[in-house]
Amino acid sequence: MRARLLEATVESLLEVGYSRTSTIEVAARAGVSRGAQLHHYPTKKKLVAAAVRHILEMRLEAFRIAFAKLPEGVDRQTAAVDLLWEGTTSGAFYAWLELLVASRTDPSLRKTIVDTQKEFGERVQKTFREFFTPTREHSNPLEIAPVFALAQMQGLALNRIVDDKDPKIQMCLHVLKALSSGALRTRA
Repeated sequence: MRARLLEATVESLLEVGYSRTSTIEVAARAGVSRGAQLHHYPTKKKLVAAAVRHILEMRLEAFRIAFAKLPEGVDRQTAAVDLLWEGTTSGAFYAWLELLVASRTDPSLRKTIVDTQKEFGERVQKTFREFFTPTREHSNPLEIAPVFALAQMQGLALNRIVDDKDPKIQMCLHVLKALSSGALRTRA
């Protein structure tokens, strides 16, 4: 039931935006009664807070699973960029973006976003440390590589809203892959 409510919340955020997402809308999308929805998430704030964590969990888990399934011999740095881009152009990302924008003027939502982003950032760093090691002895690109890559992709995803056929997006991804190949190597 909770999973259906969270998926319905993400779907609503993606399709109608934060301002028009309501607990009534989510209950209808999830195919549950209003009472059942209120039992699990009594307010929009609690529902959205759970959905925020769900969105970021989905993004991180999808990356981890896909990365772990990469076949031997694949350029893992390049594949990591491709997988991150896939996640950044998913519905979950755009639902997250909807919440980011809404949090600019909603202090209670902002706190939820800030706390969740911090937790997500720490988990991304941990994941990168599991999969990669720095190639230079006296530098630590693992501290900045995931932040840099995600920031670049988020910016590209915003540009994609305006023109999803812009060839410069793919060119930027190729540059990002080259940078990651030079700064990281995968763990054996």
